[in-house]
Amino acid sequence: MIFRIIGLLFLILGISQPNVFAQEEATADTTVQEKPVDKPVRPAFESGILFDATTTTLYPEKTLEFVLQHRFGVIDTKDNNYDMAGIWGAANIRMGLNYNILKNLQIGAGTTKFNKMTDVQLKCRVLEQTRSNSIPVTVVLYEVIGIDGSKESKWDQTPEGASKYAFSNRMSYYTQLLVSRRFNDQFSLQVGGAFTHYNCVDSVYNHDRISLSFAGRYKFTPQLSVVVSGDFPLDIKNIEDYKKDPDANTVIYDKPNLCAGIEIVTSAHAFHVYAGSAQGILPQESTMWNKNDFFHGGVLIGFNMTRLWNF
Repeated sequence: MIFRIIGLLFLILGISQPNVFAQEEATADTTVQEKPVDKPVRPAFESGILFDATTTTLYPEKTLEFVLQHRFGVIDTKDNNYDMAGIWGAANIRMGLNYNILKNLQIGAGTTKFNKMTDVQLKCRVLEQTRSNSIPVTVVLYEVIGIDGSKESKWDQTPEGASKYAFSNRMSYYTQLLVSRRFNDQFSLQVGGAFTHYNCVDSVYNHDRISLSFAGRYKFTPQLSVVVSGDFPLDIKNIEDYKKDPDANTVIYDKPNLCAGIEIVTSAHAFHVYAGSAQGILPQESTMWNKNDFFHGGVLIGFNMTRLWNF
């Protein structure tokens, strides 16, 4: 009898043991949790451009952006020369297209009225701010190559002994490193450093210039923001090709480019209406050739419009 009871117990244990192990495995599986994905924050700025500058914002892969940028002439009321807020003055305009071939890589091209400039652009995101703050900032590299489309005679008037026309004379370059942070849903800030180079300039101007920039946005509603920006050329003696003569009548193009305005956004559009000081639209133009002082009558009215398509 006792052997039958022992056998029955072994039989019960043999049947129940796999279930015990299965239960233990199931319990172990439930205790192992996947590490949560550290998602990026929303972009610091609603648009990929800001006035005549760029931002650290890149769109999803296969997004096409159409850009229209417009600046009227300098507002001039001297000697009763009222020019309808610069609308009757010499205006500058640029049209361009940007395309995100990858999530972190955008290419673009455009054309500008002044100097008939054609530009090719590249924007690459190196780091992206995360919600956990493990990466506290977004970092972007930005490059603009400009090609001056003016007549060849523009370079045939170079001083005696200087090189005559060559296609490379038309080229200019702007390289920028941008760092931005979205502090909260309302406030974002961006700073950057840039290097500008022109292959050919007149004998009294520099080929190279280093500049610093900033941009800030305060968002009042989901659609409306106040935005400011500034680009500040630096006077660095080691890269100068010539020495400034304070008694000369030569115009020195080294004024900061300051802008302030509002931004209105929708799901596919962004609009900027603003006051600025530089009439150039490409960043190398604004950095190298601005002679307008924002606080002393050098103000222009401008507006931008962008439109997005996803493919």
